[in-house]
Amino acid sequence: MPKADIAALLALCAALASAFGNVIRQRSAQEITDKPVGHLKLFRMSFRDTRWWLGAAAAVANYGLLAAALGLGSVVLATSLQVTALLFALPIYTRLTHHRATRWEWIWAVLLAVALAVFIMVGDPKAGPSRGSLTIWLGVAAAMVPLLVLCGLAARIWPARQAAAVLLALVAGSSLAVFAVLTKGVVDMLDGGLGAVLRAPEVYAWILLALAGMIFQQSSFRAGALTASMPTVIVAEPVVASALGVIVLGETLDAHGPEIFALVAAVVVVLVATWALARGKAATMAARTGRDVQMSEQPAVSSDR
Repeated sequence: MPKADIAALLALCAALASAFGNVIRQRSAQEITDKPVGHLKLFRMSFRDTRWWLGAAAAVANYGLLAAALGLGSVVLATSLQVTALLFALPIYTRLTHHRATRWEWIWAVLLAVALAVFIMVGDPKAGPSRGSLTIWLGVAAAMVPLLVLCGLAARIWPARQAAAVLLALVAGSSLAVFAVLTKGVVDMLDGGLGAVLRAPEVYAWILLALAGMIFQQSSFRAGALTASMPTVIVAEPVVASALGVIVLGETLDAHGPEIFALVAAVVVVLVATWALARGKAATMAARTGRDVQMSEQPAVSSDR
């Protein structure tokens, strides 16, 4: 099989693992206690839940398979296919909760699958170098860091729950997107051994971005309704990662003439369908646990006791 096909298959397997892990960990977090608790206490309580460990193992499998996909294919291909986690999550969540998916959820799922197929077949993403130059990364940092810092500050200054959740989710999705792009370089450096990896400065940025992504994602979930934070993270990550794949790594899409319009239309449908599916799934999860959109009106819990 061509490397791109293997990369696509690995990315789909990663999305399946991600879907399974997300559903399990989200159910664990929602059902482990009915009391409002802080971040650290909830995290400690999760260690006593077998389901959380199962979901964590699935998350590790997701990152491992995604790294393998990035080692063989482009960032654009691997990260765009990560949104299929929503397609896998729909039947998994339906099976585990005995909750029937709505007709609109299935319609959006079909549209997402078709649009992704068109994007991959028409665009035919081509991988570039595994690592970007320091100059380009400095330019990206100069553009992204101030914007993300402003998002974080705005979430604190204007603590309107929905706005804060979206802003923090943007920071989380963007952090995870840069993490994905750096993962491709880290995988490539493994050929030189552990010493080569430890000497590379981007490895330490890679670790920090993974932590930042997880921290801000958790904060976005606590800042407001799940229907605001979850779709934002899921859409922001592939969009930012694909843009960085083109800008930093020189990846290309092989579309010309009328194909460009088909490609643009497919991207729009992917974004809209992903947002609609994520919002619908988040709303269902919140409703089943009694934490509907109105949770944004409740006072925040800052204590970690």
